[in-house]
This record gives sequence, structure tokens and C-alpha cells, in this order.
Amino acid sequence: MSASFANPWALLLLLLVPAGIVWARRQRGAAVTFSRAGLAGRVAGAGAARLARLPGWLRGGTLVALVLALAGPRTGQSMVDVNAEGIAIMLVLDISSSMLAEDFAPKNRLVVAKERIAEFVRGRQYDRIGLVAFAGEALTQVPITIDYPVIYQAIDQLQAGTQQLEDGTAIGTAIATAANRLRDVPGSRVMILLTDGENNRGEIDPITAAQAAAAYAIKVHTVGVGSEGMAPIPIAAGPFGLQYATLPVHIDEDLLTEVATLTGGRYFRATNEAALDSIYHEIDRLEKSTVDVKRYMQYTPRYVPFLILAVLALMVELSLRASRWGRVP
Repeated sequence: MSASFANPWALLLLLLVPAGIVWARRQRGAAVTFSRAGLAGRVAGAGAARLARLPGWLRGGTLVALVLALAGPRTGQSMVDVNAEGIAIMLVLDISSSMLAEDFAPKNRLVVAKERIAEFVRGRQYDRIGLVAFAGEALTQVPITIDYPVIYQAIDQLQAGTQQLEDGTAIGTAIATAANRLRDVPGSRVMILLTDGENNRGEIDPITAAQAAAAYAIKVHTVGVGSEGMAPIPIAAGPFGLQYATLPVHIDEDLLTEVATLTGGRYFRATNEAALDSIYHEIDRLEKSTVDVKRYMQYTPRYVPFLILAVLALMVELSLRASRWGRVP
């Protein structure tokens, strides 16, 4: 909150106040001359003399209040007008059983991926975001929305290796499902697909799906997640806890690279948690919303109290001048 005047030049009129006081004193000094001090004391006591001078001070106060009102006192508050053109982003996450691999120890791939995706969403402000989960088939968990709490809840509830979806990795179906949600959304459209495997399910070829996405101007960033070589994957629950098998990691990097290239996106590879964190920060940097921020002051006029003060002072002055204290006997 700040205070200022709309017409500061009007404050120069305050110079008239001391000039008026000097003029009034000269006029009062020449108006009445008493031959004896005693006679003056009998005509008016000290209190009456002060009351006789009060109308002049009230006239000066009226003038000051009117000048201040004319200057336009006001208080201002800084306001921000944000005009943002958000991006439509569809998050596409692999929840096949292989995402339970614990090569990102002490967490598995899915847990780390969910944490990074949720953090990515928290970094967006003006974007519309949706979520597609896939394994052997694809399912839209959250359509494009700006209701971020719903997205956080959906991410948190995702589980791998359950009966929610048929197991496998249907990359083409996932791309097609997400593209179908994005194609009619106005503005920039981006898809971020994370998987740890090869396309082995679904009737839609990933390259065909990528070409269709490109036709709708949908950019696809692909992320391959998983360590190099072998990874421990839980295969069953035994009497002493989970039983693991060490299985080879197969990520079709050529396919993911081609999908990204066809759509104008980029392919990233994450072999550990730090790398995945860095990848989502890089994507966040690449896909920035257009935001136009305008700052301005919103003013509230404050001249009315000064006008009221001027009117009251003038009324009191006129009342005094009409009384016996305003006249010389």
C-alpha cells in the first residue's frame, strides 16, 4: 500500500495560506485603534480575543483542506495481471509388472517414476494435464484438466503388476490413447511417455501412432527407465517375503528415439533415480508456458474527508462571524 497525489501541482496553492495570514494581520492591525489599553481590555477579555481570531484560522484551515482535496490524495495497491497460455500435457506411464524392478534401490522403478512425475506436475502453474497408464492395454486415468489434486491422487493410486490392466507393454496403444485425448485441445500439445520395455502388446504400431500424433502437432518426449544389464524383479510372494528373479533389461531405445524424432520431441534414458530427476527437470525447462505479466497500481481516491473537513470548518467560521464574538462591539 502506498500513498500519493493525483494532482501534486495543486499543492503549490498552499503557498497562498501564509500570504493570506500576513495580509489578514495587516488588515486587522489597521482596522481599529484604541486610545487606551484599559479600554481594549474592557471591550474584550483574553478568551473573547482568542475567539475573535478563530474565524481567521478556520478560513485558513478551509483553504488548506480544499487544496489537499484538489491535489487528489489517493492510496494505491500494486496489482498483477497474468495472461498465461498454458500447455496441454499428457503424462503416459508404464505400469507393467517389470516396473516393479528394484534397480533404483531401495525403491522400484514405478515408485521413483511416480515421485518424479508428481514433482513435475507441482512445477507447472498454468498447464492442463492428463494421465494415461498402460501395460498390455492403455487406460485414461485423468482426462486433460487443471484440477491438479485429482492428478496427484491418480498418480499415487497407480500400481504395477495388478489386475487393473493386462500385463505387457503396449506402447503404440498408449500413444494413440493419449493422442486421442490431446488432439482437440487448443494450444500447444505435449506427451511425455515413460516405459521400461519393448512394444509387445496391442494392435497399434508405435510408429503409426507417432505419425498420427505428429499430424495433430503433438510433440512426444519418450523416457526409457531402467539400469543397464540385469535387474532384480519380484516374481512371487513366499513365506519369507518376496521372491526375486534377476532378469535382463530390454528397452527398445531405437523405437523410442524414432517416436520422439517423428513428433519433434526428444528421447531420454534414465539408469538411476538422479538421472530420471534430471530428465523431468530438462523437460520442464523445454516445455515452458507463455506468460505475460503486467504490473500496475490500483488507486483508491481519498479526497472526500478533506472536502468534509473544509465544509465543517467553513460552517463553524460563518457561525462564529455571525455571533457576538465575530463582531467588534
